[in-house]
Amino acid sequence: MTAPMETTGSQAEAAPEAVPEGVKSKQIEGRSLGQIAWTRFKRDRIAVTGGVVVILLILIAALSRPIQAMLGLDPNAFQQDLVDPNTSLPKGGFGGMSWDHPLGVDPKFGRDILARILEGSWVSLVVAFGATVLSNVIGVVMGLIAGYYGGRVDTFVSRLMDTFLAFPLLLFAIAISATLQGGAFGLQGLPLHISVLIFVIGFFNWPYMARIVRGQTLALREREFIDASRGMGAKGPYILFRELLPNLVGPITVYATLLIPTNIIFEASLSFLGVGIQPPQASWGGMLREAVTFFEVDPQFMLVPGLAIFITVLAFNLLGDGLRDALDPRSR
Repeated sequence: MTAPMETTGSQAEAAPEAVPEGVKSKQIEGRSLGQIAWTRFKRDRIAVTGGVVVILLILIAALSRPIQAMLGLDPNAFQQDLVDPNTSLPKGGFGGMSWDHPLGVDPKFGRDILARILEGSWVSLVVAFGATVLSNVIGVVMGLIAGYYGGRVDTFVSRLMDTFLAFPLLLFAIAISATLQGGAFGLQGLPLHISVLIFVIGFFNWPYMARIVRGQTLALREREFIDASRGMGAKGPYILFRELLPNLVGPITVYATLLIPTNIIFEASLSFLGVGIQPPQASWGGMLREAVTFFEVDPQFMLVPGLAIFITVLAFNLLGDGLRDALDPRSR
């Protein structure tokens, strides 16, 4: 028979051989929700690749002017000597590609395509990020108010969302952008064009975010921590922005990353139609518009800005899908 284990006080002491050899006593550390989400995200190699590409694109856009200066590039420098006057095509290889012009030159004025791609990158990202921030701020506030207060407030905000969603956004954006080309609000030129695009794209897209936030708020407002806040005397604004909003960071982040590529395409579409960014400022949509007439004889002129838009949109979409799976694994 085995002798009974001796106890000291109310606690029993385990035999030394009960602890496996080589295993040190270590306090078990818990993980936060953010750490768990980061662990899930790192396992998704496609999403991580998209995130790396997004970071590189942001760095390139932020450093586009220094990069151009370092390489000695000028996006608006006319170099007619690089264009054959007989064929109106770039001299040399495919699209005029050379060591000095690795992506070639445009067949119209001989401008360096790499310089114009770099210059257009910051324009597209500034408009996309600005419009996303504007639509998210309005959408989050309106969605929180509608979902939390309900009743007539919810009805009014919901009908307002339906009204904005009924607008033919593309036609409305074309009309506003074309009307404000000369100058308005003390702005003119590039600052005016960027401000108009941010306003038009962001202001009329807020209902999409508001609907998502409203649905999440309807589910959260009946939770115990909201009842506890009410019981402690918390007012509506405190509950909205200190209790509900932190629990909506995940859905808001995911939708924002999926909204940015949509805004990039929207800005490129307006510039392609001639009511967005105006020349001589380079933009990806404007480059596509200029390349239409040369597509059959110089397809490389259209291929480069098209690939820039495609890679940027794809990277943001992959990042958004990865964040969605990491922050809400039940959505898989």
